[in-house]
Amino acid sequence: MKVYLAGPEVFLSNAREVLAHKAELARVAGFTPLAPGDLEIPPTNSKYERGLAISAIDERLMQASDLIIANLTPFRGISADVGTAFELGFMCALGRHVYGYTNVAESYLERTSRNYYKGKVISDAEGRLTGADGLSVEDFDMADNLMLDGGIVSRGGVFIRNTVSDADILTDLTAFKKCLALAAEKYLR
Repeated sequence: MKVYLAGPEVFLSNAREVLAHKAELARVAGFTPLAPGDLEIPPTNSKYERGLAISAIDERLMQASDLIIANLTPFRGISADVGTAFELGFMCALGRHVYGYTNVAESYLERTSRNYYKGKVISDAEGRLTGADGLSVEDFDMADNLMLDGGIVSRGGVFIRNTVSDADILTDLTAFKKCLALAAEKYLR
């Protein structure tokens, strides 16, 4: 069974090392890992063409996969990396098995309230939470936007929440290992 390893680790200075470690853990669990950082990108004529080439390669890898384990730890903001969110949705649309994890256990509401609205979230007359700009704030006790949690859970997957130190937020693999173990138990035993 092939597992696509998605997440913002591709942006780390030691991305190849981190992805190689995740791939080895997947192999030990019984999966064949497919990770974007494993491939060479063919030469292109521009940065734009290079971006399109990477996107095409990643889509081919996902189409060849049976399962995705997505690192949905907030990245450059209050929510998961947008590329990883796309990959999760792509795999959901393909009908593949989906698992996710985050190294920030706080709810989406907690992060949005504190980090985006600086604590200035109010309850309107109907009890709906809104920011100072009048926009509603999701309050579903979910790790991220309801479509990420919902996409995983409705397909029988699991979304693991973990808390790690800020220094290890993108590199701690405790929750990833839990996803691997749960998926292996369900699909390989």
